[in-house]
Amino acid sequence: MRSLDEWLDEYGISHKNPTNKLIHWICVPSIVLSIVLLLWIIPVPEFLQKLNINWAYLVMMIALLYYMLLSPKLAVGMLLFFFGLTCLIEIIIESTAYPIWGIGVTMFVIAWFGQFYGHKIEGKKPSFLKDVQFLLIGPIWLLNFIYIKLGIKA
Repeated sequence: MRSLDEWLDEYGISHKNPTNKLIHWICVPSIVLSIVLLLWIIPVPEFLQKLNINWAYLVMMIALLYYMLLSPKLAVGMLLFFFGLTCLIEIIIESTAYPIWGIGVTMFVIAWFGQFYGHKIEGKKPSFLKDVQFLLIGPIWLLNFIYIKLGIKA
């Protein structure tokens, strides 16, 4: 398995343009939110309902295990991010009359359009086209910048 630094360095190669970076700061969290929102509304088996677990929780737990292997410190940051997402999703579900699936799909499509536009500006293909694991690296690549600003070594 590659080290955290190897993943972040390789991801960073196709993310140097300031406009592309800005787009990623908006679109990567939006994509994660849209995926978690869509997973949230998929019906789960009764035994999971009794445990108050949905597909979003299961996917977030798997992602956290992956992040834990790369960096326990970044995994903690992602846990906090996921907690914030779950709070936001609860607010969205409780406060909108629009279909949740429509909100999730619209956000997903617009955010991916932004991502591909950013990579067009960058002049480089998105990293996940080389290795699908980069879909999980994008969020911690951004989080690592926050850690650097806070003086935290991931």
